[in-house]
Amino acid sequence: MRYDIDGPLLQTLLPPIAAAEDALARLDERVLRSAIGEGFAERSHFFDAAGALWVAGELVHVEDLVLHDAHMDSRAPSHELTIAHSVLRARRRIWTGEPSWALGASGLAALTATLGEGEGKAQEVNGHAVAIESDEEAEDDNGPLAAEMAEIDALLARSQRLIDIHTGKVPASEAAAVSPARRSDDPLGLLGDEEWDEEQRLAEWRGVLPLADGLPPVLGAVILFEAWDRIEPLRRQHWLGGLLVASYLRARGKIASHLFSFYGGLKLVRHERRRARDRATRLQAFLEAMHLGATAGLKEIDRLSLARTQMELRFRGRRSNSSLPELADFILSRPMVSAAMIARHLSITPRGALNLVNEMGIREITGRGRYRAWGII
Repeated sequence: MRYDIDGPLLQTLLPPIAAAEDALARLDERVLRSAIGEGFAERSHFFDAAGALWVAGELVHVEDLVLHDAHMDSRAPSHELTIAHSVLRARRRIWTGEPSWALGASGLAALTATLGEGEGKAQEVNGHAVAIESDEEAEDDNGPLAAEMAEIDALLARSQRLIDIHTGKVPASEAAAVSPARRSDDPLGLLGDEEWDEEQRLAEWRGVLPLADGLPPVLGAVILFEAWDRIEPLRRQHWLGGLLVASYLRARGKIASHLFSFYGGLKLVRHERRRARDRATRLQAFLEAMHLGATAGLKEIDRLSLARTQMELRFRGRRSNSSLPELADFILSRPMVSAAMIARHLSITPRGALNLVNEMGIREITGRGRYRAWGII
């Protein structure tokens, strides 16, 4: 499939491109200069993770995701909630890395948990395992943890062999025999599909990067997302495409203040347009998603700024060591907070957290006696 842009298609896309470029530039400037920029960036991780599941046809409540991230689940987490938390952790990892890290081979390997990341972890674990093994030699082999340690040793041995194959220390004839043995624990093919070569598909998608680099940042990001949607490099992490789009916008310098919430805007576009057969309609839908996501971000900035101003009136004139300013920053960085979350963050008692919440005067969003939570509505 060709991913280049011809003249007639470019003429059709010029109006939505201009609208998206303008909205993203305004959003980046507002977040960069706003006092609640860090809180907005952290909140966007939660909303984008929930939006990624929404686009995939699953419903995950942001409140449940916040509690699950704080290890304070009110119930057993569902499969969808676990996936949403994986999206959340991936966004945080992309944001803490270099702007172009996620688009490189090492970044993709780490995010997709492929052989590249396994090698890096195996080197670190194996380097630490030398000291562990030397200590274990003095212990009894029939101890209570002997079986678990044997499994760890076997895992480290397999990891070291893969490293040797990758670095060329093992002959090619021996390396060819590793692939069947690596799937011996999956005889039914439930954990992997040999006909679905993810590494080859990822390489095909990365081949679109040079074409995207020659286009405006917004149009290049849209081309990359369309290619990801059509190639489908990862069957179990298809949501990674939207995160890579946000990383690409950051790498091109279009959004430098935070990691853009692409799925937050994409869920506002009708499914018929996102999955249309006509390529021009799909590209227009993706550009509209960027525009809608940026517009929603600007409204969120205004709402959080107003809430910050109102909370500042509460703790103005307080003593210098008051916990209210730190509480205000924490409230603005989460879609919702509970007394236990506040107590853990501020290192105070739950009763003290309730007293601070009452002084702050924020609205309760649960309306229940148990599992009370507060947030900016």
